[in-house]
Amino acid sequence: MKNKAPVKKVWQAVRPYLPLLLLAVLFALVSVSLTLLIPVLVGRAIDHIIGQGNVSFGDVAQILGYIGGAVVGVTVCQWLMQYFVNLVSFRTVRDLRRAVFRKLNAVPLSYIDTHAHGDLISRVINDVDAVGDGLTQLFLQLFSGVVTIVGTLVFMLLTDWRIALAVFFLTPLSLFVAGFIGKLSAGRFREQQLLQGEISSYVEEYVGQQRVVKAFAYEQQAFADFDACNTRLLDVGFKAQYAGALANPSTRLVNAIVYAAVGIVGALTVLSGTLTVGGLSCFLTYANQYTKPFNEVTGVLTQLQTGIAAAGRVFEVLEAGDEIPDAADAPSPAPKGEVIFDNVSFSYTPDKPLIRDFSLRVKSGTRVAIVGPTGCGKTTLINLLMRFYDVNSGKILVDGADVREMKRDDLRARCGMVLQDSWLFHGTIMENLRYGNENATEAEVLAASKAAYAHSFIRRMPNGYNTVISEGGGNLSQGQKQLLCIARAMLTDPSVLILDEATSSIDTLTEIRVQKAFAKMMQGRTSFVVAHRLSTIRESDVILVMRDGNIVEQGSHDELLARRGFYHKLYYSQFSSRVSNH
Repeated sequence: MKNKAPVKKVWQAVRPYLPLLLLAVLFALVSVSLTLLIPVLVGRAIDHIIGQGNVSFGDVAQILGYIGGAVVGVTVCQWLMQYFVNLVSFRTVRDLRRAVFRKLNAVPLSYIDTHAHGDLISRVINDVDAVGDGLTQLFLQLFSGVVTIVGTLVFMLLTDWRIALAVFFLTPLSLFVAGFIGKLSAGRFREQQLLQGEISSYVEEYVGQQRVVKAFAYEQQAFADFDACNTRLLDVGFKAQYAGALANPSTRLVNAIVYAAVGIVGALTVLSGTLTVGGLSCFLTYANQYTKPFNEVTGVLTQLQTGIAAAGRVFEVLEAGDEIPDAADAPSPAPKGEVIFDNVSFSYTPDKPLIRDFSLRVKSGTRVAIVGPTGCGKTTLINLLMRFYDVNSGKILVDGADVREMKRDDLRARCGMVLQDSWLFHGTIMENLRYGNENATEAEVLAASKAAYAHSFIRRMPNGYNTVISEGGGNLSQGQKQLLCIARAMLTDPSVLILDEATSSIDTLTEIRVQKAFAKMMQGRTSFVVAHRLSTIRESDVILVMRDGNIVEQGSHDELLARRGFYHKLYYSQFSSRVSNH
């Protein structure tokens, strides 16, 4: 039953291309009909050369001409059938890959966070390709196979119905063998696809973090872990391929027995005078053609099983729940930058509460800093504000509207984010800077770059703003990548500015300059700054000190120091030499 659901869903994906499939069936019908005609012509030619002095060269030559024409027709029709089958397969693969990628953009961020990224990549690429390969093999064998079986059975019945019935009733033996082996190998193929996703995830993780691997001299252990996973894949893959490979020789053995039985019975029939030698030749050819589709289908059973297992993994993604859709009448208040957290509670997992009954009112233009130890919920607040996650209870209001009622694009267009983990894609520097504002003019891009102190190093690049950045910004330093991300945020001209450790990878001198640029940019805008280096947030209007998901202190820098509480301890722990002076 597990295999039926993916097959049914794949068929639903193929249905839009049913007209092309019908064309493939038509050419398969013509191809097989001409193929079935050839044994008849060969049999007639044989009958024209049997017996002493009974050779009719004229008739044989004419029949050979017909055979040549039939061969040409079969070749053309088979090519057209394969063309339309490939067209259907490739378009279905395109649609599935497009649907999976669209789904990855529609699922909640929690789905992405709880699935290995390499495994998701494997589903988009490897598994969808496996589905396409399985479709191609299935349709090519199915169309020609069904028509061949029906056509040869009809011709055999017309030639000698007794022998034809014997062949027909012996055929289920090969089907039984193929079905038994298919059930035996299905589970192994599913495990093989699962391990392929696991190893893709492992490789993606370690290739992307090679600096860390080398820094900790972890190469040997990394290889050992990879080798263990690869060995498991080898073991499961070998068993799956071996089990699948048993089907073809097993069915061929059964079919060979059937063919031998037909030869013996047919020879006795010829000797009795009820069948000619040419008729026997034609019948043996039909018997072989009748069993051939069964052999071909079992021959590609491995590919079909792989495709079914891959389809199951693809549709697991496609059936994942989407984000809660935006309301059609979603409010869109004027962007002012007012933010209210009203009794907000949230946890990533029910058994580990993180933020409980959190309330905060931020007026437009206020500069808010959020500090606290690692894991206290600082970045989680930003995730909730941007609605990457929805609150468990309470509500968050932006400009008077509940963020759950606003359109996500509208909400996020009001916010400019600079994260600690800077992300750049493969493209020019100009394209990366315009990522959040495609309509920005060149003058606006230059102004944002200068404000972020990125213009000077961009100018020194080989092609300036047209320099192509490698995937992930591998040809830039961490500080340069972060400056580009800062410039990109500045270019969006947001009403709410969010800085999550935005200057953590920048040298002290550049950080001072960028802080000045931020200070200018923050004027008139609401800003949230998450920082570990507390020296960078002293000018904030309000500093929120978080601990275990709660605000334990709130006030200006000087006020919090004067209280000599948790913030005082955090601040001076970074300046041990100053602690001794207090």
